[in-house]
Amino acid sequence: MARAAVPGRLSWRKATLVEARQETSSARTLVFDVPDWPGHLPGQHVDVRLTAEDGYTAQRSYSIASADGLEITVQRLDGGEVSPYLTDIYDISQPIELRGPIGGWFVWRHTDPAPVQLIAGGSGVVPLMAMIRSRAAHGVRTPFKLIYSVRTPEDVIYADELRRRARDDGGLDVQYIYTRVRGSRIGVADVNTHAWPKDFSPSVYVCGPTGFVETVADIMVALGHDARGIRTERYG
Repeated sequence: MARAAVPGRLSWRKATLVEARQETSSARTLVFDVPDWPGHLPGQHVDVRLTAEDGYTAQRSYSIASADGLEITVQRLDGGEVSPYLTDIYDISQPIELRGPIGGWFVWRHTDPAPVQLIAGGSGVVPLMAMIRSRAAHGVRTPFKLIYSVRTPEDVIYADELRRRARDDGGLDVQYIYTRVRGSRIGVADVNTHAWPKDFSPSVYVCGPTGFVETVADIMVALGHDARGIRTERYG
């Protein structure tokens, strides 16, 4: 379905990198100064455009990680065209082009009182972290559960912050599934043990690689959750 453009909203904006944080050996958070940034909802994303000296351009979409201001977290894809530059070369004060915020389905609003179930695979935790941060920023105590499937403890993005929030943010529960450590992927038993039961009618957000998202969505439906309440975002 075609969407009408919102005046000014999808225009390319000049942004400048003001801070960078290394999250893991392959993931880096980029904090931008964007003049006249209109704000965003947790779960939305931006398009990033790079332009070479010869005029060649490359464009990628990245989920917004922040509740306020604009941050994205980029996972390096070996052999990739854009991510290695953003994780290894792009430096403070350098300009870049951004377009957004984009997306209206995969979003969470702090006024929604329903319990929230977040399920992330790898860097799919990024937009879910924006929801966790927004929850705290608005001072609400909506019950949140996060199931985070990742290869090893060293691959956990936002590890220190998640540990702190799970300890200090009342009503936030975080469970990890280390797939390489145990030698198997997320399964029915994991979701059945750690996720909200269907009787709680949670709002469900699943983000990660395509195969992961499809598997988790199928599991949630098999456990009795309403498919209409499962929002998914996939990459790759």
